[in-house]
Amino acid sequence: KSVTALNSINCELYAGERVALIGHNGAGKTSFIRTISGIYKLTSGIIETKVDVYPMIERSFIVEEELTGYDSAKAHYLIMNNSLNGFEEFLEYIIQFSGIGEYLYLPLKTYSEGMSSRLTFSLLTFHNHNCLALDETIGTGDQNFYKKAQIRLNEYLTSNGMLILSSHSTALLKRFCNRGLVFSCGSIIFDGPLDDALEFYDETII
Repeated sequence: KSVTALNSINCELYAGERVALIGHNGAGKTSFIRTISGIYKLTSGIIETKVDVYPMIERSFIVEEELTGYDSAKAHYLIMNNSLNGFEEFLEYIIQFSGIGEYLYLPLKTYSEGMSSRLTFSLLTFHNHNCLALDETIGTGDQNFYKKAQIRLNEYLTSNGMLILSSHSTALLKRFCNRGLVFSCGSIIFDGPLDDALEFYDETII
């Protein structure tokens, strides 16, 4: 039995936009992120991307549970730089920013969900990307990390990178986004300014 995760999607996202993905669990938000970032392949239709989309989802493709955090950081750095020049500085940043300490040298399967999310966020946001897609994970973990993550996102946005953010937190979406896509049953049922999208969602879905 097959399941249609996304259906009749038709939208354009532009450089510098801050786009909120709004909808209940199972509405299609994560599938949308996985599709535009190349994790999922289309079974029909066309998708055209002019920049790489770096996704941060609940179980990121960047991390493999059997690897240690150190191995994951090293692999990610090599992918981004094609060499290990400067890796020690990068590693120090990851340890300090993520706050996972000596756990960096343990297998990722021993991490809590919060620790895994903090590591992934740290890996992805060390470099500036043209497009960063986050799925709920910024809110995972303690308040100190949450504050650091928001500061880092503010720094990222000053570089004119595109942000795609899926969250159930209205406050978080209002802080970082200006456009909203409302998902339902795998389709986009509203596309417009964030406040209008949130109002549409509250009146139509809830």
